[in-house]
Amino acid sequence: MSLLDLTGRKALVTGGSRGVGRATALLLARAGADVGISFRNRDSEARAVVAEIEALGRRGWAEGGDLADAAEVTRLFDRARSDFDGLDLVVLNHGIWPVEAVEIGEMELERWRRTMAVNLDSAFFVCREAARTLRDDGRLVLVTSTAAQRGEAFHGDYAASKGALVSLVKGLCVELAPRGITVNSVAPGWVDTEMAAPALEPGARDRIEASIPIGRIATAEDVAGPVAFLCSPLARHVTGEILNVNGGAVLVG
Repeated sequence: MSLLDLTGRKALVTGGSRGVGRATALLLARAGADVGISFRNRDSEARAVVAEIEALGRRGWAEGGDLADAAEVTRLFDRARSDFDGLDLVVLNHGIWPVEAVEIGEMELERWRRTMAVNLDSAFFVCREAARTLRDDGRLVLVTSTAAQRGEAFHGDYAASKGALVSLVKGLCVELAPRGITVNSVAPGWVDTEMAAPALEPGARDRIEASIPIGRIATAEDVAGPVAFLCSPLARHVTGEILNVNGGAVLVG
């Protein structure tokens, strides 16, 4: 038996068609969990992830929808209740990072509201349904960002939305503790994914890597590992924590 044993557990990973979500879904499946994923509009990629989950001998499914819509989130969790008869693990991974650098004095309300709807309103909807659906001794993990703790100039909307998620983790861990449910966050720094690609052009990549003490940008798998740890029995006494996965970047200027 592996120390990271999730045999028989039922998991849901939001934003599971690519990047960190895909890597997390596959790692949970390798550890023994059946895994459902949500996606916004990447149907073919989502189906490919489900095929990989099933190739590992686990049950998998994908459900599309806009998680900024409460009705769509309810439908997603209805699928989990129907197909899995409930959930043991929920990983909230979806979100957006508007690539354009904009001073707060120039930021349009439309951008602010969109970021909050996708990153924060949807998190409320997902966490509300998770609290209703997770079995006792469950795990809820929110993927946030180093921006939640140190801010991010010219991306104040993104940093504010992720900072709110950190506060949500701190409150929910106390609310759900009587049921044995732990609530934690993994806070990545730069990750080499499609979402970050516009900011990782060759010159910028070199500059960013030079700012990271460990000397490289994280892969999606580098983030999935800590998420899986927090989902596992190894982390049963860890709750309300923010696990930084940034190669030491927050420790330098």
